[in-house]
Amino acid sequence: MSIGIEDLYRFAWRHVRKLPTPLGYSLSAAGADVVWALHRIRGGDRGVGQLEKNLARLMPEASARQLRRASRNAMRSYMRYFYEAFALPGMSPEQILARVRPEIDARLHTDIARGSVVVALPHMGNWDLAGAWACRELAQVLTVAEKLEPADLFEQFVAFRQSLGMRIIGQGRGDKVFDLLLQAAAQGRYLIALLADRDLSSSGVLTSLADHPARVAAGPAALAERLNLPLYYASIHYERLKGERRRQAGSPWGIVLTIRPVEMPTAGRGRERVTALTHAWTAQISPYLAAHATDWHMLQPVFDADLDPARLARRHATEAARSASDGKPEGEVEV
Repeated sequence: MSIGIEDLYRFAWRHVRKLPTPLGYSLSAAGADVVWALHRIRGGDRGVGQLEKNLARLMPEASARQLRRASRNAMRSYMRYFYEAFALPGMSPEQILARVRPEIDARLHTDIARGSVVVALPHMGNWDLAGAWACRELAQVLTVAEKLEPADLFEQFVAFRQSLGMRIIGQGRGDKVFDLLLQAAAQGRYLIALLADRDLSSSGVLTSLADHPARVAAGPAALAERLNLPLYYASIHYERLKGERRRQAGSPWGIVLTIRPVEMPTAGRGRERVTALTHAWTAQISPYLAAHATDWHMLQPVFDADLDPARLARRHATEAARSASDGKPEGEVEV
């Protein structure tokens, strides 16, 4: 009988939280090393190969040997995230608080006391742990999750994040999730956190990420522009814990959660302003990506130099035709 990835996820949800913490971290590191080695042996531009291409743009001075070491550490960071995510339901509130060191601009507390704020997130560190912390210390997190198959696996992901205090909007193919976000944002006070460092759809914004052309999601900027909400960006990276904080966390690892306001452009409106806001947050987050490159879990093409222009053009043409048939207003952007 074959075992699929969904079976592994189900097993992990049930049992990983029961592992002794040292064993859990050891297994995640060992698993990362095995995956890294297999990808290195296989070669090619997928998986670890693409990861190294992404790292090379964040670390332009790195040698080939340094990039190999960085990609191995990045895979360990990625697998650490998965272990912690599966173990997170078994953590106490005290452990969650001890594992997160916030570096948050004081303006966030002021803005969130007034109403909702939007945060653009990269695939860095442990964003589920950061979300659990934010629900306790800032405001309920409202976010989007891609609908997975089979449906019960997606339901497990949603139930997991809801158990941490988050409100989740499912996004399936063809769903107008932007409209759902607009409706939800009007119903309460939220920290609206959206992963946004990759979007190859026709609504993605071409910008500069770490001084290289890349396409990212328009959603955070579009939502902030439409609802006149403050826009922030976040960086999440791992740090080693020592002493009393390590004892309270029950872990040798914690995260640093940095949230800073995006310098808002004063001119423009509509798509023009969305583009300007997107350029602003990608410029501000780029130094954090470079400083903590091995905690950026990006194993897919994101930079324009790695994309197939013909394939991208065909995809955009298909999406444009679908949007026209749906009667979608020109210039509207999705998450």
